[in-house]
Amino acid sequence: MKRIRLVSIVLVIVMVISMTACSTTASTDNETTGDGITVTDVTGRTVEFENMPEKVVAVGVGALRLFTYVGDVKNLVGIEAIDQKSSVGKPYVIANEEVFSQLPVIGEGGPNAAVDPEQILSVEPNVIFMTGATDASIADELQSKTGIPVVALSSGSTGLFDETLYQSLELIGQVTGNSGKSDEVIASIKAYQVDLNQRTEGIEEATKLSSYVGALGSKGPQGIESTRGQYPPFVAVNAVNVVDETGTAGSMMIDKEQLLEWNPDRIFIDYDGIAKVNEDMAANPEYYDALDAFKNGEVYNILPYILYGTNIEVAIADAYYIGKVLYPEQFSDIEPDQIMDEVSEKLLGAAIYEQMTTDYGTFGKMALE
Repeated sequence: MKRIRLVSIVLVIVMVISMTACSTTASTDNETTGDGITVTDVTGRTVEFENMPEKVVAVGVGALRLFTYVGDVKNLVGIEAIDQKSSVGKPYVIANEEVFSQLPVIGEGGPNAAVDPEQILSVEPNVIFMTGATDASIADELQSKTGIPVVALSSGSTGLFDETLYQSLELIGQVTGNSGKSDEVIASIKAYQVDLNQRTEGIEEATKLSSYVGALGSKGPQGIESTRGQYPPFVAVNAVNVVDETGTAGSMMIDKEQLLEWNPDRIFIDYDGIAKVNEDMAANPEYYDALDAFKNGEVYNILPYILYGTNIEVAIADAYYIGKVLYPEQFSDIEPDQIMDEVSEKLLGAAIYEQMTTDYGTFGKMALE
């Protein structure tokens, strides 16, 4: 079965690479003429380069991660402190920790940190890749202050299987001369999306188990009431997410009594908040005894995939694990740990599952005492 799956994935990747190449050509106005490059970033700004940039910095949530998926880390000349302080939960740092540890710091980094133009100028980059530019004026301001071309990027609204994510990867490839790599990375991500959907799209809704994900991190660890509507790994496997009946997408905190009313068949607990869930279980055992999933031992641990942005390799592996729990027959040939290493090898050139389990734990049923 594993050989069959691998062959089918390869065929899907080949088809998606072809489709991605055609889409890239048709959907962008970016040009490379001689040594000059002109691109249109995610805010619609036109950014021009006389020569191929050789010295790079990436600032903002997820910017460095996106660069590592496509670019050569040897071209980095600076790094935000947040990505030097810890590699926990961040595969792109795990894979490149030796290189990152030697880079000069160009700012604190973090969701609420301001970009420091002076520190950026001190390392003399040829390009600044930037996330968090909600409109063109933010990127224009940084470009004006530094005199260095700024290319705005974004992982999109979901961070996974998102057209804006693909556009950003294309931009990095075009600016750095790695368009072939960006095409391969985009095709690989899309191929996993196709595979996940094909395994689950024909399953009758009436036969599906209801699901809930809790303890999702949100500005720090949270308890079981922290969840998400239209949770991307659930969407990827066409799961029935009880939260979706609220009609709200994105992160939210629910009333714990509402979870009792939903009483989902399967509950997934993010390792990021597992300590808070364990504490709450000890303090309020009667609450958890009233949930069928806890009573029946149908609670499963997944790895946190959002830490300074979306770690795509972890999100994809979570989706496969969730698929295996909800649809054992359709995912009988799948080992999610192998999927995570497979994806991280394609995106980062390194296997990272072992370190992620050291930092958090393995895929599996939650220990209920």
